[in-house]
Amino acid sequence: MPDGGKSGGAVGAWPAALLSPYGGVGSRALLSALWAGVLVLDVELLCLQEPGVLSDLTKVTRLHGIDPVVLVLMVGVVMFTLGFAGCVGALRENICLLKFFCGTIVLIFFLELAVAVLAFLFQDWVRDRFREFFESNIRSYRDDIDLQNLIDSLQKANQCCGAYGPEDWDLNVYFNCSGASYSREKCGVPFSCCVPDPAQKVLNTQCGYDVRTQLKSKWDEFIFTKGCIPALEGWLPRNIYIVAGVFIAISLLQIFGIFLAKTLISDIEAVKAGHHF
Repeated sequence: MPDGGKSGGAVGAWPAALLSPYGGVGSRALLSALWAGVLVLDVELLCLQEPGVLSDLTKVTRLHGIDPVVLVLMVGVVMFTLGFAGCVGALRENICLLKFFCGTIVLIFFLELAVAVLAFLFQDWVRDRFREFFESNIRSYRDDIDLQNLIDSLQKANQCCGAYGPEDWDLNVYFNCSGASYSREKCGVPFSCCVPDPAQKVLNTQCGYDVRTQLKSKWDEFIFTKGCIPALEGWLPRNIYIVAGVFIAISLLQIFGIFLAKTLISDIEAVKAGHHF
């Protein structure tokens, strides 16, 4: 018949680890990460089953063969896997799973750091990729209502027009100024480029019609003349503290997760060493 003392020691090992100063907090934090991953996966799979929900997003943001739907799905899988490994590792005292969780978080942390440094060092390359992205979506502006809403929101929020200026709308067949175009929007811009009139209570969606047929010196009376890329570049210095705060908060959360995982590993090893026979 097995010794009751040995049995009690083995059964009581994992609660002791979780009742350590950080064990309970760590297990709850890891469980939250698990549920976050499940939520992202559920939303992604639900959207994939609904026709048209994410197909438009794919058309809008596809760049050089990169499908954002797959990227979002990968983020959900990574979050779920990390949450599962951390939660099960904490509850079952599985040091391998906890080390996997900790190592992956460290890897993600340094990858984010590397991306930030590379984006800073290769600003021209990033600017060119964003220009290609914006110009590609300008060409498809009238092809999809979600795409229109995305570009209109961007232009209104930043008071900009086109990638580097209103002339970029020549890339769209409906707004092109060439003689071959018979569109009513020829030589115009979308209404989101228009300077808002405080006296108007009803949105005038035709305010950009024929605006580029006028002298260029008069454009700024009717539409925004600054491009969206320069506008976004100007937005970053003005909001540098907010951006830095977000990145610091994310980094602290990751460091906290690493700290909790390492603490749990140490506690579990200490408890197992104390009940070793």
